[in-house]
Amino acid sequence: MPAPDYSDLTLYELRPLLASAVAQDAGFDGWSVRALNASATRIGVDPAVARLAFPGGGAEMIDAWFAWIDVQMLQLVTPKALAKMKIREKITALITARLTLLAPHKEALRRAQAILANPVNAKHTLQLGWRAADAMWRAAGDTATDYNHYTKRAILGSVYGATLLVFVNDDSEGFSDTHAFLARRIEGIMRFEKAKARFTSGGDMNFSLTRLLGRLRYPA
Repeated sequence: MPAPDYSDLTLYELRPLLASAVAQDAGFDGWSVRALNASATRIGVDPAVARLAFPGGGAEMIDAWFAWIDVQMLQLVTPKALAKMKIREKITALITARLTLLAPHKEALRRAQAILANPVNAKHTLQLGWRAADAMWRAAGDTATDYNHYTKRAILGSVYGATLLVFVNDDSEGFSDTHAFLARRIEGIMRFEKAKARFTSGGDMNFSLTRLLGRLRYPA
């Protein structure tokens, strides 16, 4: 079977293809030019062109890989399937889909985490976490535009990031330890959302930040 012809693709169009290919080599060579050259050659892309697609190096390759994960996530969990689920099930299914996509490349993920943990990449790391959480909430049907938009993404981003840290070190059968960890964290999200709903509901439960702080300081 002849190799696909990528010669007509723009650098932007090549990025996700290259990033998903580099993930297969990054476990051995890291998110490096060496890995990029090997991956480009393997899929039939001129290595010189591949390097032009990622002038920022490893961090840009990881960015493109995670963007590819965002897209592939919805191939595993379709909007039609999500429409039949409750919110807890949606978030669980979406994170599980991401773990499924990452599972063959755990060492590449570990190396990506090492790069993103560098303080130089702190802002970029936060952006990637936010983007993943936003992709999941949008897929789950979230349409919030007030402060809920931000709190949901901040919380889910932290849960997803923590889950990935457990995942890369999980040697349990079927990643059962990771799934148990995720279930506990999602339960925490649900409890938070229920508590927040009580504080922000109408009637006698109108939310008052001053009242809440007062009760924390002077409990009944």
